[in-house]
Amino acid sequence: MGDQARKRPTIEDVARESGVSRGTVSRVLNGGHWVSPDARTAVEAAIKKTGYRINPHARNLATARANSIAFLLTESHDRLFEDPNFSVLMRSAAAALAERDLPLVLLMAGSDDEQRRATEFIMGGHVDGALLVSSHRGREGFLADLVAAEVPIVACGVPLGYERKVGYVAADDYEGARDLVAYLRDSGRQAIATITGPSDTSGGTQRLEAYRVELGDAFDDRLVVEGDYSRTSGERGMRELIARGVPFDAVFAANDAMAAGALDVLREAGLRVPDDVAVAGFDDAPIAQRVEPELTTMRQPFDRIAREMVRLLLDVIDGQPAARMTMPTELVVRESA
Repeated sequence: MGDQARKRPTIEDVARESGVSRGTVSRVLNGGHWVSPDARTAVEAAIKKTGYRINPHARNLATARANSIAFLLTESHDRLFEDPNFSVLMRSAAAALAERDLPLVLLMAGSDDEQRRATEFIMGGHVDGALLVSSHRGREGFLADLVAAEVPIVACGVPLGYERKVGYVAADDYEGARDLVAYLRDSGRQAIATITGPSDTSGGTQRLEAYRVELGDAFDDRLVVEGDYSRTSGERGMRELIARGVPFDAVFAANDAMAAGALDVLREAGLRVPDDVAVAGFDDAPIAQRVEPELTTMRQPFDRIAREMVRLLLDVIDGQPAARMTMPTELVVRESA
């Protein structure tokens, strides 16, 4: 007993006694950020029982805010540079934070290793919260650890599987897509095809559902191909639609990059846009005005979305409940449809 009695209790002893992780104990000691009430109670009881003593100097250092925010992008490095929407979001978020003298830290979390490193970095207290961008269902397991630790997070778009646990700011994907498909139909198009977004994202699923509902009895699943938001997948999807041999006179691509890819293939096939086939996209990304003909599309207010994400995240960091916002989209008519 003598050796045990003289041994000073450690964080590991407190974790073992309380039945929570070492990280949770550490967060309780560091001021209680990102810890559930039950866990805090268990840790405080274990501290009393074990006789663990807190080092006041270490605690003072640890409770200081990091005074920085993470931009957590769950995409590959290629997508970061290919998709201009990410740079618009990042630039707008950085500008909104700069007004409060807070830096933005980019964390890539496309692969398992990147997600592990990003999680460790965030849980280590190096940032005060995270802006989550581009969440894919089935690839967000790392998010469970951050949510369980009550890390302040606000997502761009609806975070599938975490709608009730994480605040978010989203464009109105459903109503925007319905309005766009209705515009194509009302302009006289009879057979409207679609190149969808990824089925593991909220934008992909909402825009496809809107297309399906808006067409009603005219819906034909032979005119549906799935893309992944890349220009290459737009090319691939358009080749597939042409190869199927089912007539169509309009295409709704779930983003502008895929619409641009579709335009390339239609040109190769000798089909005129919009005379033979109307093409419409979604986002109003810079590429919409760089292609020929310029794209009719549905504008997402990315600058406002990013600024609202920052505002909501800072509210969560200050202890307010996570809020959810949906922003209206706006039809932009150009030459392609």
